[in-house]
Amino acid sequence: MKILVLYSYPPEPGGLATQGDLLYQGLLEIGVDARAANLRSDLEKEWYYRWFQPDAVVGVGFWGDVPDIVMHPQRFGMRAVPWILADGYVANYRDVLDRMPLILVTSDWVRETFVRDGIRADHTMTLPVGCDTDAFTPREPDDPKVRAVRASLGVLPGELMILTVGGDAASKGGREVMEALATLGNEVPPWRYVCKVWPQGRTYEQNQFDAQLARELGIFDRVSFQTYQLSRNFMPYLLAACDIYAAPSRLEGFGMPQVEAGACGKPVIGIRAMAMLDTLVHGETAYLARVAEEIHITETVLGPESGFEPGHHVVFDQPRVSDYRACSKDIAEALKRLLNEADLRKRMGAAGRRRVVELYDYRVVAKRLVELLRERNP
Repeated sequence: MKILVLYSYPPEPGGLATQGDLLYQGLLEIGVDARAANLRSDLEKEWYYRWFQPDAVVGVGFWGDVPDIVMHPQRFGMRAVPWILADGYVANYRDVLDRMPLILVTSDWVRETFVRDGIRADHTMTLPVGCDTDAFTPREPDDPKVRAVRASLGVLPGELMILTVGGDAASKGGREVMEALATLGNEVPPWRYVCKVWPQGRTYEQNQFDAQLARELGIFDRVSFQTYQLSRNFMPYLLAACDIYAAPSRLEGFGMPQVEAGACGKPVIGIRAMAMLDTLVHGETAYLARVAEEIHITETVLGPESGFEPGHHVVFDQPRVSDYRACSKDIAEALKRLLNEADLRKRMGAAGRRRVVELYDYRVVAKRLVELLRERNP
């Protein structure tokens, strides 16, 4: 079988690019004749269609990328198979997607979102994002690279490190985590909360709001916002350096860092909603806080990134859940247990590692893709 994978190639250290690159590398490692091209490079894509003549063109993106990963290969008679995310609502290209023989999505929650918004259920299959379990692996605290990460972050000897990774901290539930930490007082050992966020305009602004909350909660001196672009070479050591990974995200179509943290043998704190119901097991690999609040919207404005004219106004027939808020009380209870019980952290981390290796290793995901392509060959 010959497969052309379309994604942000060569990959930058972002979620979708990493998702595509792990699939490509996994296909190569299991012996599939695979090639990779940038989803926006029409000339290069056409070049591959003509000489490589792939059996399938698998495109990685979100639903707004349909013109690049579905419509373009179809124009040349290719079998297009999109592997796509939803950001809580599928606003465009529904007719195109509904005619597809096979659509791959990253979690059952994304699948439910697609079906809710008018896409047939019988051809929409869940394929989880892969994880490089050779790179993301448990490491000893005295590993010099791990110790160097903690020192660079200002984590003192004897402090426990709680980590959140995201485009910004708030979208990953960082504000709820800070509210929980502020209630713990002297009931837990010394800790430091590190939020690693992506350098972009909205993040710098959100950091200011989040730092102000930390000041109001009286924990500002124990919270840091690390606003850097980091390579995939560094991320396994960053996750290995923490003691607890906390990301009860407000919106999550898969949750790659939660899975990578599990691969590193770290207990996770999430939210009992969305993709984390797939990837995490409450009480075994993670603690999932209850949903405290659902944020509903009745309308939205979309633009060219979604295939509309600028300022396109959409009014929903029924209010839609735009994001969630985790129960900070549940987060506090989970933090209290995990910060105080080293054996619990170790047991949950080991269970998380086993689950990721079994279900989310990138070679396992590549094999499952090939199986689906053969099963659903139109």
